[in-house]
Amino acid sequence: MPRTRLTAALLSALLAAGVVPGGRAQQAGPSLPAPTETAPQPAPAATSPAATSPDPAIPAAATPDAAPDAGAEQASLTLVRRSEKDGKDRRIVIVKTGTDDTTGVFALCQPLPDDPEGAPTLAVFSETGAGGVQITIDKNVIRVPLAVVTQNAPKDGQGGSDGRVEASAGTGRFLERDEVPPGTRDRLTRCEVQAAPKPAPGTVLVTQGRTELRGQKLVYDSADGVARIDGPIRFTRRSDTDPLTGQSERIEVSVDDEKTTLVGNVVFNSAGGRVSRAARVEYDDTRNVARLYGTATEPAESVKGGDTLRAGVIVYDLDRNEVYAVKAEGGTITGEFTDTGPGSAPPASAPPASAPAAPVQGQPATPAPADPLPPVKAAPGPPAPVSPAPVSPGTPGTP
Repeated sequence: MPRTRLTAALLSALLAAGVVPGGRAQQAGPSLPAPTETAPQPAPAATSPAATSPDPAIPAAATPDAAPDAGAEQASLTLVRRSEKDGKDRRIVIVKTGTDDTTGVFALCQPLPDDPEGAPTLAVFSETGAGGVQITIDKNVIRVPLAVVTQNAPKDGQGGSDGRVEASAGTGRFLERDEVPPGTRDRLTRCEVQAAPKPAPGTVLVTQGRTELRGQKLVYDSADGVARIDGPIRFTRRSDTDPLTGQSERIEVSVDDEKTTLVGNVVFNSAGGRVSRAARVEYDDTRNVARLYGTATEPAESVKGGDTLRAGVIVYDLDRNEVYAVKAEGGTITGEFTDTGPGSAPPASAPPASAPAAPVQGQPATPAPADPLPPVKAAPGPPAPVSPAPVSPGTPGTP
């Protein structure tokens, strides 16, 4: 098989002219909404094989707070998803942050002549440098050493197309001609490129605002538009006064709904001593809020000192580490509050009749943390029903 080696400058000129070599190519141009489909040439094009690091772990340095701009020599590719809910186009951007071949590779594998009509384009992004491969999904910037992207053929009338992303620790490299087995049907091998994923805990880094979450494998699929990151998930949120740590079983990012959800045995631990638990949590660092959801048999719970709050939905103010209860449909709000001062009363449950209306489509009926209700004040008289107003940490409510 004839073999052509292209420099980044030459390939950039080809891409700018709308010429994409068949088979595979090292791309070094601006972000592509979708690879241009051209007639495949007999020989795939490639750059020299790149040296890769044997260590799949992400370096601790360079934690991104925003997606990188694709520079003159940064390889990038964009998946475009048209939502069936609102008809809007949403983009998933994959960028190889390294600008040369010494720390990774970028390979674009176009359909070959004997592939079926409408076959997708495959791309391998590998980067062992500090920036890694960065994937931007909704509010999240995800950094990994290796990503394999499948981009579907564009539909009529669309300027881009959706696909699939698999990302984890691992490496990618170009194959020499004699390393390709005769008669192989594997698309990447036929394009003389190899991806070797090696999922490991803590090697998929997700950054959202001041929050960093770590998992071990990401899979996004256009079938449902959800990116799933397998755990164990560990996360931290920076704060000068009361930092937050926690864990969950996995993360789900819905592209259509623009929501990031921690799923399965979610636990928050604040440095100030608040411990909160829920079955799942909708997390939005950009708005400084998390919504903790319980189940029919096990409500969400938040405990600080002798104070315990349980409800179907608990709204968590991430900046102040305060919680606000919302009664789920058919559920109740209960609490146990310790008052060591004069006039303290025994704990009691808040009657459901006085609770606020159930949330509509996941939105709480109580005010958001940005405009909280005043904290419950202790009354010196006989016990009175607890109003379902927000309970600030360190401020005991009246049973």
